[in-house]
Amino acid sequence: MSVRAHLSAAFRVRPSSDLNDVALQNIEDGNTAMPPAVPAPPYRHAAPSGPWPWMDFEVNSSTSTTVIEPSWRGYPQNQFGNWTPDQVGRSKMLEKCLVNKSSTIYWMDVRSNGSFASSDIEGKGDTIIVGTEQEDGFWDILQGKRPENIRVRSIFVDDLTSPVLRMLGTKYNIEPFFFTSSLNWIPSRYEEAPVHKKGDHITIVLPFVRTLRKKFRGSQSAPTYATPPSQSPNTQINTQAPFPMGNGDLLFIDLLAIHMVRGVKTSTIISYHPESTWCRTSAKRLHSLMQLVGGSVYWQKIFDKSKDPTFVFLAILCELEAKVLQTNNMEITRELHVLQAHLLQYQSLLHNFEASVEFIARTNNPAMESSDFSDEQREESKELMETESENLLSEIVRLEKRRDLLSNRLKNVMNLAFATVNIDDARQTRKLTEATVRDSAAMKQISYLTMVFLPASLLASVFGMNVIQFNQGSLLTLDRYVESTISLTLLTIYIVITLQTHSSFHDRNAPFLRRAAWPVLTLWRIVYRLKQKTVEDMV
Repeated sequence: MSVRAHLSAAFRVRPSSDLNDVALQNIEDGNTAMPPAVPAPPYRHAAPSGPWPWMDFEVNSSTSTTVIEPSWRGYPQNQFGNWTPDQVGRSKMLEKCLVNKSSTIYWMDVRSNGSFASSDIEGKGDTIIVGTEQEDGFWDILQGKRPENIRVRSIFVDDLTSPVLRMLGTKYNIEPFFFTSSLNWIPSRYEEAPVHKKGDHITIVLPFVRTLRKKFRGSQSAPTYATPPSQSPNTQINTQAPFPMGNGDLLFIDLLAIHMVRGVKTSTIISYHPESTWCRTSAKRLHSLMQLVGGSVYWQKIFDKSKDPTFVFLAILCELEAKVLQTNNMEITRELHVLQAHLLQYQSLLHNFEASVEFIARTNNPAMESSDFSDEQREESKELMETESENLLSEIVRLEKRRDLLSNRLKNVMNLAFATVNIDDARQTRKLTEATVRDSAAMKQISYLTMVFLPASLLASVFGMNVIQFNQGSLLTLDRYVESTISLTLLTIYIVITLQTHSSFHDRNAPFLRRAAWPVLTLWRIVYRLKQKTVEDMV
């Protein structure tokens, strides 16, 4: 049985053919598409210091002469003049939205008493679809006056289109970095436009790992997926690509993009999802999660005690499905290294998650300093924020410890795998060595036999020479031939053993004189052993 077969039996490795019966179904969204590898972020981190990542420093950066339209169609130039058309084009902020024909928008409100309620937008319910014909109507909805009993209004956008992006950016004065960061998968967390006793804007763009569970097998209509490119032995390891688990689940990188406008009377949360066709977190799913948060007694008590809208932001982070690798089924060699690479990638994502929570915890809401709130309310809200942040951070620490444990277990499996391979190699080497020893013994016997016949052959050749010295009046007899042959053979044996540095007749690396006296020393050892044996027998 091969080493791979041994490991497969030990760790229950699924054959590669089993990878084709895993159904990729998002139960919440009804989507069954396979998420592609996400692009690696072109920058380590984004911040609204200016659109410099999208600037070409070798080109003249003079002010654009393009006429800026003051309506929402002129975004982002109508709100942020430093974003020239060239920089907007380089960031692909609007270009990546052109593939979507319409946007689906879900609304959720948090009322002044802390209760959650589905919004009824102009009698159309909590879900509206914005296409080309509904653009003006959606802009009128955004411009409409919000009821006074709404503390936080959440807007979840699926399939973000360019007009919806422009309208949201114009209405809520959103820094374009929110859109460029998430569209390009660049992690971001920053505060902007803070005004004391008024409010501010905070942004979180957070990649995280999501688990897609295996729901069914054997269905002919079930969508399938093949081994991702990272598993191919001829390609590089790609930690941005989906990773199939041994139990049929799939790990892939998801994205959370949230912008919050915090104010004294009312606040707004905007979360958009440009690719709802994949199995990633959609606006519908996040809207459903917020409904679950609204039904939680725990969160209801927090929203009742604190008027700070940031807790809604924190609740979204708490509800993220951040699952860790939970399998012992591993394949040999490359697959183990691929899994280790994904663990390291997960470590970096956990670090970003932790940094985002700490950012929310330390970014105080300027609106809470308003005279509308008492010192007691501010202190209670601050204590609640610290408590909930610590709870979430403790969960992140638990996940990190779990990741460390899995990493150690993986190292143990890798060590066992390589030890098994080494043992098998050692077994093969031992068999090869034994065969070599047998061949060497046979060659040694042949050498000894040759050494015995060599003097006889030499003398036979000499005595058989057709010269006058041997043929005329020769006294050569068979006895003389035997005597000469034996004498020359013994002399050959003596010379060969004397010249050897290692032999059973003398010690290793013995001096030449001691080796030359080996016949005498050998005879003395034999006599000594006989005497010792005689004495032992007498005793």
